[in-house]
Amino acid sequence: MEIVSILREDTPAVRFIGKKYSASENFGAMWGQWWQNGWFGPLDELEGRAALNQDSYIGAKRIVNGDLEYWIGMFFEPSTEAPEGYESVDVEPLSFAVCWVRDKENSPELTSFETHNRCLEELARQGMIRKEDDWCFERYQCPRYTTPDEEGRVILDYGIAIEG
Repeated sequence: MEIVSILREDTPAVRFIGKKYSASENFGAMWGQWWQNGWFGPLDELEGRAALNQDSYIGAKRIVNGDLEYWIGMFFEPSTEAPEGYESVDVEPLSFAVCWVRDKENSPELTSFETHNRCLEELARQGMIRKEDDWCFERYQCPRYTTPDEEGRVILDYGIAIEG
């Protein structure tokens, strides 16, 4: 696994719409359920997608009262209503450091805590400060994530909320 780039992205207030999971659940299995049940369909039909998505599906996480929340879905404009069966959470304007993480397709390391920690180390080296317990996200951007290079590697966008 290697970090090939770190970009800063500033976003206005947005609303995340999707489904929320707890730390005790298998997030990989949850993604499988989303594909199997067609749960992205209603989100694809909504107007008002936020630029932060880059037309990608998102896995987002944060700590609330000491507990990890993991969300699957997409970011939208703050006035967007969640379809029936979905939840939403408003996200304040934030700055993100977005690490482009490259590894073999389907590598478990791409979405591991090790990747999170390596991104944090690189942010610190560049003088960026993480906003504690705030949002992090995995952006499965097409074609970076969906089209492997000649060595079978893809790039996952891993965003971490930062100060300032």
